[in-house]
Amino acid sequence: MNTSHDTVLVTGATGYLGTRVVADLLQRGTPVRAVVRSLEGEPPLRDAVRRAGADDSGLELTVASLTEDAGWDAAVSGVAGVYHLASPMTLATEDANLLAPARDGALRVLRAARDAGIPRVVLTSSFAAVGYSPKPLNDEGAREYDERDWTDPDAPGLPDYPRSKTVAERAAWDFVEREGNGLELVVLNPTWIAGPTLTADPRSSLQAFLAMLDGHMPLAPRQRFGIADVRDVSTAHLAAMDTPDAAGKRYLLLADGPTISWLGVASLLREHLGDRAGAAPTEEVPGDDLPPLVIHNERAKAELGFSPRPAETTIFETLDGMRERGMLDQG
Repeated sequence: MNTSHDTVLVTGATGYLGTRVVADLLQRGTPVRAVVRSLEGEPPLRDAVRRAGADDSGLELTVASLTEDAGWDAAVSGVAGVYHLASPMTLATEDANLLAPARDGALRVLRAARDAGIPRVVLTSSFAAVGYSPKPLNDEGAREYDERDWTDPDAPGLPDYPRSKTVAERAAWDFVEREGNGLELVVLNPTWIAGPTLTADPRSSLQAFLAMLDGHMPLAPRQRFGIADVRDVSTAHLAAMDTPDAAGKRYLLLADGPTISWLGVASLLREHLGDRAGAAPTEEVPGDDLPPLVIHNERAKAELGFSPRPAETTIFETLDGMRERGMLDQG
């Protein structure tokens, strides 16, 4: 399908990824109706998309919440497609009660889209819904994941965020299969998203960078992960809407090459920022070494034209953007 000249709906439009998707849509001439929780979000959203060089005259806003039914019928009225990016997010380790709004919000959006006769919804999930349950090691001694894998939401000790992403994505697929009435669903599963921000405040991965730079992460957690550039993830969202054969599929999104550890990120911070990164961790928390992690992005590359930037480039340009926005002045 091609919605390039018809209005589309974007939820989570004021977020780190959402502002980039809105800007990219506007830059190609696609009118956008952005869902916000309050119209107080309008000035910073318009500032963000203009910062990317987009003309915001094609942007309109509507108010709706993931936790309430009100507003969704009006939000989807007359749009040609829906990008559902909104989902609660936290860097805290304690239970943050993310599950219900993530699952119920996705179902509200899908139900409204179905009832309005919208042909396709592109939903932003996460690698958290794919690879947070350990798998047996492959012949090379690595844990290997592709789109066939799922995190077990009932696994003991699973943090609330990957549980919420898994439950929400499962619920979305079940809804489309049982009650979709022909509604098409495409799901994107990016790994940890970094890249230059369009917003005025540090969000998501930028908070983790600041935690390392300002000494709030004295020891690096023992974790390996992939990095996905926010610009590449946004481009993949537009391709997911426009690629006919993407319907009914999920796509892992991340940079090529080996995955990285928090200690590896800290090393790149020191390489790029010098003394400003003097507080970045130089050791990992005590524990056993983790096996290598392999995450496949071949499906996205072959079917969506996904062409990711190298992870190192993404990290360096994230830091450059933070510095330009004055986020690195302190510390």
